[in-house]
Amino acid sequence: MPLAATSQLIHARHREAPAEKPVSAHKYEIFTGFGYTSMNQVNQSRYGLMGANVSVTRDWGRFFGLTADGAYYRFPFSHPAIQNSGSLTPWVDTVLLGPVVHAPLFGHIEGFAHVLLGAEHTGFTGSTAVSSSAYPNISFAGGYGGGLDYKLSNHFYMRASGDDIESSFVGPIYLANPPPPNPPPPTGACTTTSGCSSNKHRNSRAAFGVVYKF
Repeated sequence: MPLAATSQLIHARHREAPAEKPVSAHKYEIFTGFGYTSMNQVNQSRYGLMGANVSVTRDWGRFFGLTADGAYYRFPFSHPAIQNSGSLTPWVDTVLLGPVVHAPLFGHIEGFAHVLLGAEHTGFTGSTAVSSSAYPNISFAGGYGGGLDYKLSNHFYMRASGDDIESSFVGPIYLANPPPPNPPPPTGACTTTSGCSSNKHRNSRAAFGVVYKF
């Protein structure tokens, strides 16, 4: 092999590859997907509720952000959603806000953790066995949680997350002597003739859906 050709080959092998252009950090994240919550604030509840969960996050750099989270849960896994309550059906919505910390873990997977504070609302429909004082019921709510993002492209991710949200409710408040054909109130339930006090409850939430980051 000619000396000139050998020199060019050695030089090409040792030539440094051009530096890759760094990918800028995302400033915003929009998540939408399936949501689930347990119903520990409702006496005699048998099944959790399904619905939708949406959140918007403003990121500052690679690790810190602020998240606004909203969810609406309307559909019980089965019926009756509340034992011995006739056609009573609960529903829940939440509005929460708080800081989030996130970081790459390995490969295409990123993790995050958040603390959320806000309000939770529980409503009931479908039975005259419940006093009108049970409509509506709003409580301060807060909790913590986290999740994992799997990168599909530079902008789209799949997300699985969960958290534990605490709230304080009174209800549902049953009529002490409901008119037929409604059943009597469940044993130990809050009624219009008993002293009812608010109690703190923790509900487990889960969500699965798609994230768009830009």
